[in-house]
Amino acid sequence: MDMQKAVVRRGNWARLRSVMDRAARGENVCVGFLGGSITQGSLASRQELCYASLVADWWRRSFPAASVRDINAGIGGTTSQFGAARVEEDLLRYGPDVVFIEFSVNDENTPHFRETYEGLVRRVYKRGPAVVLIHNVRYDDGSSAEDVHRKVGDRYDLPSVSLRSTLWPEVREGRIPARDVTPDDLHPNDAGHATVAAAVTALLAQVKAASEAGTAADVEAPLPGPLTENAYERSVRWQNNNASPVLSGFVPDGTPQEHITQMFRRGYTAAHAGDAVRFTVEGTCLAVQYRKSVKKPAPIAKAVVDGDEDHAVVLDANFDEDWGDCLYLQDLLVHGEDKPHTVDITVTEAHENDAAPFYLVSVIASR
Repeated sequence: MDMQKAVVRRGNWARLRSVMDRAARGENVCVGFLGGSITQGSLASRQELCYASLVADWWRRSFPAASVRDINAGIGGTTSQFGAARVEEDLLRYGPDVVFIEFSVNDENTPHFRETYEGLVRRVYKRGPAVVLIHNVRYDDGSSAEDVHRKVGDRYDLPSVSLRSTLWPEVREGRIPARDVTPDDLHPNDAGHATVAAAVTALLAQVKAASEAGTAADVEAPLPGPLTENAYERSVRWQNNNASPVLSGFVPDGTPQEHITQMFRRGYTAAHAGDAVRFTVEGTCLAVQYRKSVKKPAPIAKAVVDGDEDHAVVLDANFDEDWGDCLYLQDLLVHGEDKPHTVDITVTEAHENDAAPFYLVSVIASR
């Protein structure tokens, strides 16, 4: 398999070369990863064999004099919309020098996720690290959000690698059996993770070779204007550690969050019909995160923005899948007026035999 085909956009190497030059001098380097379950390491037999760990190991082998720290900020079942809201706390505060972003099998191939992805990319890029985009793919039908994500990569001239251009054709044509690289047509096994890592390091090796050869370095271009309405670059996630909503039956969850994958923390619980909470937040786009549970029955709530009961949104905590509880993100307002908005969440249906209370994780406001 020709891994050079994985590099679907060379992009501007100015930031990557700067980081590699520092690493070659033995300086400290922080490598960050942001994405969904594949980045988190799902279905790798050990965390050290997931693609993110393998890419971090490439940096250590390639620059033995440097001290390389890696931050894995992958959370399964999440999209770039959530990524834009959490990237500051989960990754950027650690000061990464390089950030690899992977959401192409979590996002849908729609204009909405082009906009959320752009907001995330701009937020990361403005903080100064080199940014590399990774486009994974489903191995049953070749689907992903790569088309809309690559438009963002093109806009900002970012280095990008794709498994749709490399591994997927081999699987589609039967040259590589799908089960050799993935047990479920989505998450890689150890061999699949190694292939993802090989795609990424093929790009990194090109940059390193150019740096060692002393070829003329790219000049970093000014940040272009947004491709979309760009309402998600400034997203704020409101939870019980930074918000003071009006509570009427909802109770703050004080359980400590020790790792980012402990997603049902810092929220609010409610167990009775009529329990309510009101947030007042500013933004043009509003969303709510809550737990959809495989343990049934579960309560049902509704969300109302600015008192508009005619457009109330149902928040059904009963999850139809069986793989585990889901951190569900529900849009409430998209491209509305930029002003303070009230968000009222009320439990409308609860049962004596509910397996778990309604869990409100956060309200996200973007602008």
